Amino acid sequence: MANLDTPFGFRPVSMLDGSPYNGATRTYSTVTGDGTAIYLGDPVKLSGTASTINGVAYQDVDQAATGDVIAGVVVGVVPETRDSTIYRAASTARLLMIAPPNLLYEIQEVSGGTALAAADIGLNADFVVAAGSAVTGQSGVEINNVGEATTNTLDLQIIGLVPRADNAVGENAKWLVRINRSQWANQVAGI
Repeated sequence: MANLDTPFGFRPVSMLDGSPYNGATRTYSTVTGDGTAIYLGDPVKLSGTASTINGVAYQDVDQAATGDVIAGVVVGVVPETRDSTIYRAASTARLLMIAPPNLLYEIQEVSGGTALAAADIGLNADFVVAAGSAVTGQSGVEINNVGEATTNTLDLQIIGLVPRADNAVGENAKWLVRINRSQWANQVAGI
């Protein structure tokens, strides 16, 4: 049975040591000058600026691209009104709830190319940024199946295949990864 093509970006699974992830987040802000929408599951990077909202100072973040140093993953957007979007629309100032980069994340493999194999576990790989869904608010980010290697500057380390009955090695497989290019940790070569 073929894997379903349902990209969702990065989804927190557990701590790196296997203990449960308890949903802890840090709050960051975005600025109106950033014209890129940010969706649930998108990786973010520090922008180098800060904003004060209701007397509280927050570091600003932007959507991360391949090769950026990642500060975390968006798991929530603080609503401003009952009609607020579930994601951060382009050019809007919003508060984002960010999961830390030191977690195991589930991510879908891109369509096309040569599918990742079990032998790729332990290697590093990049992610590919794609547009998210304005309907579901979910990210379109996926793990790239081109260029996996031991190179320590690649974005992610492949930890394993997500063990579920509806998931198999092949196109659109769901993989467990750790973020290798983290704001608060050294990059590690794959094995």
